[in-house]
Amino acid sequence: MSDIVLRLDGVRVHDAVGDRDVVRGVTFDLTPGKTVGIVGESGSGKTLTCRAVLGILPEHFTVSAGTIELAGRDVAEFTARDWTQVRGTAVGAVFQDPASYLNPSLRVGSQIAEVLQVKKGLSRRDARHQAIGLLTAVRLRDPDLVYQQYPHELSGGMLQRVLIATAIAAGPQVLIADEATTALDVTVQAEILDLLADLRDRTGLALIVVSHDLAVVAQLCDEVLVLRDGQVVEQGPTERILFDPRHEYTRLLIAEHEQYGLDHVLAATGLAEHSRELDYVG
Repeated sequence: MSDIVLRLDGVRVHDAVGDRDVVRGVTFDLTPGKTVGIVGESGSGKTLTCRAVLGILPEHFTVSAGTIELAGRDVAEFTARDWTQVRGTAVGAVFQDPASYLNPSLRVGSQIAEVLQVKKGLSRRDARHQAIGLLTAVRLRDPDLVYQQYPHELSGGMLQRVLIATAIAAGPQVLIADEATTALDVTVQAEILDLLADLRDRTGLALIVVSHDLAVVAQLCDEVLVLRDGQVVEQGPTERILFDPRHEYTRLLIAEHEQYGLDHVLAATGLAEHSRELDYVG
C-alpha cells in the first residue's frame, strides 16, 4: 500500500452546465516505475481525468464521486495552498502544445530555474546549474545554449523536451503525459517516448500516458484503460488489451490503428513475440 503514489477509485467528474457525469468510475493505481495508458477518442474523458488528478478541472466541472489519493493523501482535503505545493513536487504534467505552457518573453532556462528556486529553495546560481543539468538529462544538444534561448527559437521537439525538464525539475513521483507527442513528427515522437521510458527506468517515475494512438501506448504502458463516453469499457495489461481485446470498441480502435503501422510497433517492442509465447504456453 505504501508503494502506491497515485490511486483513483471510482472517480466521476460532473459537468454542472450539462448536469451529467462526463467521467464515470475511473479506477487504477500507480506505483513507482509503472506506466498506465488511457486511450479513447476525443471527448472520451481522458484529459478531464488527468485534470482531476492535477486539481485543475475547468469551471463548472467537479469530482462528484470516488476518491483520488496522491502521495497517500486524499485530494478532496487539499486547500489551494496544498495544490500549489504538490504540483511539481508530487505530480507534474506535459501537454500537447508546449509553447502554450512556456512564457514567450522569457528564456527557457530561466523558466526551469524559477521552478527550482520556488519549489526547492535553490539559489539563483544553483538553480541555473541544475536547470542546465535537466536540459542535459532530456537529451538536448548544447544545453548551455538552449538555456539562453527563447521558446520561439526552438523546434516543437525541443520545446517538448524543455517542458519535460520543467515538469520533472522538482522531482515529482508522477508525470502525466497528455497527448505529449501528438503534434510531433514520427521520428521526434519516437525520441520523446524513448526519453520518457528512460526517465521512468532511471528514476522510478510513475507515468500516465494519455493518447488516442495505440502505438504510443504499446511502446510505453504496462496497463491500459480504454475510455468511451467517460466510461472505462476495458482495462488490463497492455498485452492482453492489444492481443485479446474483449470489448467491441477496443477491437474497433485496434483495427483502425493497424493500418497506421501498429503491428510494426508491436514487433519492435517485442510485445507481439511475447504474445505468441503466451499463446504457446497456454
